[in-house]
Amino acid sequence: MAESQQQRRDAAPAARTENEPRLIAEPGLSARVAAIAEPVIEDLGYRLVRVKVSGADGCTVQVMAERPDGSMSVEDCEAVSRALSPVLDVADPIERAYRLEISSPGIDRPLVRKSDFDRYTGHLARIEMEVPVEGRKRFRGLIAGTEGEAARLTRDDIEAGEAADILLPINEMSEAKLVLTDELVTLALRREKAAKREAKAARKEERQRRHSARSGRAQAF
Repeated sequence: MAESQQQRRDAAPAARTENEPRLIAEPGLSARVAAIAEPVIEDLGYRLVRVKVSGADGCTVQVMAERPDGSMSVEDCEAVSRALSPVLDVADPIERAYRLEISSPGIDRPLVRKSDFDRYTGHLARIEMEVPVEGRKRFRGLIAGTEGEAARLTRDDIEAGEAADILLPINEMSEAKLVLTDELVTLALRREKAAKREAKAARKEERQRRHSARSGRAQAF
C-alpha cells in the first residue's frame, strides 16, 4: 500500500514552519524547480536552502533542505524525497530525464537567509555580489552579524587604504558560502551531537506516551 501523506509527515518535523524568506535565490530553471519544491518542503516542516540543476549524470536536480535548527538527517532527506518526487513528476518543470538528489546544506553551506548570517557570526565566508560594492564584487572575511537587510563582514582580503569592515546588502548577493575551517567543523559536530540527543529524548518520550495510552486502554476494560 502506498505511504500516506500523514505517514510522510510523521517522519518529518511535526509542524509547518513559518518560513523566513530566502534573500539569495537561484535563477532560471533552478528557480522554477524551487518555486514548486519550496511549499512542499515547508509543509513538511523543513526549509529550502538551494536548488541546483546541473548536467551531472545527464541531469541532476539537487535540492538542499534543512530543519529550522539547521540539521538534516538521512531520514529527513528520504522524507523530503518521497514527498517531492511525485509533485515534480506532475509539474514536470524539466523537459528531460533527471535524477533527484536531496541533501543537507553541508558544513561549508550556502547562506541564503538573514538568520544564516546571524547564526554563523564569527565564521569565515566568501561572498559574491551581483552589484559591485565599493568597486568590487568578491569579498572574504568573518561574518559580524547583520544590520537591517545587510550583512557586516570583517574582511581578511583588504588592500592598502581599504576599511576592514563593510556592509553588504544580502538581497544583492549572487552567492554567499561558509569557508571550511576547524572552528566550523567543531561547531557542526557539536550541533550534530545535540540533535542526536534531542531525537533520542523525543523517541523515549513517544514510547512512554504510547505505553501510557496502552495502559489506559487496558484499565478501561
